[in-house]
Amino acid sequence: MNKILYFGAALVCLLFSSCNDYLNIAPKGNKIPTTLADFEALLRDQYTIGRTPVTNALYLLNDVYLTNSQVNTPSLSRANYMWDESADRIVLNNSDEGTYYVLYGAISSCNLIVENVPTATEATDAERNEVIAYAKVIRALCYDVLVNYYADTYDAATAAEKRSVPLITSAEIDAPYTQVSIQDMYDFIIQDVKEAIEMGLPAKSMTAIHPNLGAGYALLARVYLQMQNYSEALRYANLALEQNDQLYDWNAFYEEHKTALDDPDNYDKIATPMQYDYVENYYLRLGEQSVYDSYEKNIPVERAARFEEGDARFLSRWKLKTDNNDTYYKALESGYFNHGGLTTCEVYLIKAECQARLAEGNDYSEAMNTLNAVRITRIRSEVYCPAEASTLEEALSLIRRTKDNELIFSIVPFADARRYNQEGTYARTLTKTYEGQEYSLSPTSHLWTMPFPAGALNNPGNGTIEQNVTK
Repeated sequence: MNKILYFGAALVCLLFSSCNDYLNIAPKGNKIPTTLADFEALLRDQYTIGRTPVTNALYLLNDVYLTNSQVNTPSLSRANYMWDESADRIVLNNSDEGTYYVLYGAISSCNLIVENVPTATEATDAERNEVIAYAKVIRALCYDVLVNYYADTYDAATAAEKRSVPLITSAEIDAPYTQVSIQDMYDFIIQDVKEAIEMGLPAKSMTAIHPNLGAGYALLARVYLQMQNYSEALRYANLALEQNDQLYDWNAFYEEHKTALDDPDNYDKIATPMQYDYVENYYLRLGEQSVYDSYEKNIPVERAARFEEGDARFLSRWKLKTDNNDTYYKALESGYFNHGGLTTCEVYLIKAECQARLAEGNDYSEAMNTLNAVRITRIRSEVYCPAEASTLEEALSLIRRTKDNELIFSIVPFADARRYNQEGTYARTLTKTYEGQEYSLSPTSHLWTMPFPAGALNNPGNGTIEQNVTK
């Protein structure tokens, strides 16, 4: 039974550090999982399996505020935040970088479940299949983040030749693995989710941190959009919305807390609605925060300016603040935020883009109707106007503005930017001013692909990893 790791083991040690054989033996006082309940408990450990930190993607987008003292300190975060193309990020990334280790730790738990639940005791076949289906969707989502973080963005012309990230499907300590092509990784992700659906991924999952059937469809919509397969992305977006199409009324939330929110000196925390019972959830997964950190991140002043006027969601979450030499928008909400999971709002905006891309005769009314279904629950009634577009460029710009703002702190704006950059037609150069100096980030910059951390390269386990960037 040496393939089964004990509860509480450092699962991420699976391949990326010099693990010793003693990890194959359960120490006294630890429980070997045998029943289905034992294995299913792994899915409830949010710190191990339910987080998606994408720290440096957020710094690259300038979606998170970096203080002046941090900007003046050489670091990987500073290199990305200041768009420093001369920085050697491989050298700077010489410690355990969270995105890599957290997500491969989650994958390890999922592999353990997929491999061993078929023989788990005290369960029916249907119950076993349900738990395996959850693990497959979570594993696929983790790989989707990894491939969009550490590898070049998907391009059908080159995806079969370019390297992505290590594909690991075994829970054995010394299992071999391959750094597969981008195409192979996307094929695996799609296969995992479709198998989960076929196995009976339930319409109503055990809890909010177990992905339901809508989550499976939503993830497929996200992946097909990244592949620029708009017809399939639209099909799965519609299937997801058939499962749940609810949108939260942020205007009502703002009205409820208006007195405190409009007070420029009141920074008291307000409980976020984006928690376990959020009506937009298909699957709740934490993002940057851990289960021990219940606050959102502060954002730069220039980032705040990109929110639409009268956006109640923005007005409910951040407020301008100056601390000594730092001026930024301070986070106002506390709780456990669904920044790493899947929501109806994302699916509406995937659907809107696909409708725009597939529109005939320059008729973007359907795409705008879908976009406006989201906006009307967000934009204050006194300034709300239905969005209209007469060209594809206008439609995509409006959709992208809302999507970047709605999904801030998730991997999605970063992945979308890379997708638009690769496409070329609608690529953007990012610009900002810092202490009177102009800075820019080209859509062709090497900074859009993150370097593997040193620990992964130096301790690759039973396989090899090649760096995907030069610096």
